[in-house]
Amino acid sequence: MKGRSLAEVAAGAIVLAVAAIFLGYAVLHSGRGAVTAEGMQLSASFDRIDGLANGADVRIAGVKVGTVTDSRIDPQSFAAVLTLKVDRSLKLPTDTSAEITSEGLLGGKYVSLVPGGSEKLLADGGRITETQGSVSLESLLGRFIFSVTQMNSGNQSQNQEAGGAAGPK
Repeated sequence: MKGRSLAEVAAGAIVLAVAAIFLGYAVLHSGRGAVTAEGMQLSASFDRIDGLANGADVRIAGVKVGTVTDSRIDPQSFAAVLTLKVDRSLKLPTDTSAEITSEGLLGGKYVSLVPGGSEKLLADGGRITETQGSVSLESLLGRFIFSVTQMNSGNQSQNQEAGGAAGPK
């Protein structure tokens, strides 16, 4: 009995060790590791950043090039100000734009950078001025439903008017 429970404990320990190795491998190779200290720090202001959290990806053409490190509110303009840490080897023009995009209908949000064509480059601590905030899917859906109901009520009133004019006298 004692030998059997020792074997079960040893098997459980081996399973846990293998699971820990797989977890470590997944974290190291997922691109979601710690932010490198040698990244270039940039900031950008947005009208809204719905669903974007610190640690979210910063991407260019779908490739992760950095991370959102901080978000705060500008007390004067009430805009959301993001601090981004991007790969220092990138030479981003000063007219680079930033946009908050979604990975899909139910996916997470990330900051997408689109490099411009300016000869001047953003320096460490620079500011991205061309931005587009997050699009609220709930708001878009609400507008769509409202427009469909308005169309339907307009069609019903037209049908009633046409039916009344063509009716018997």
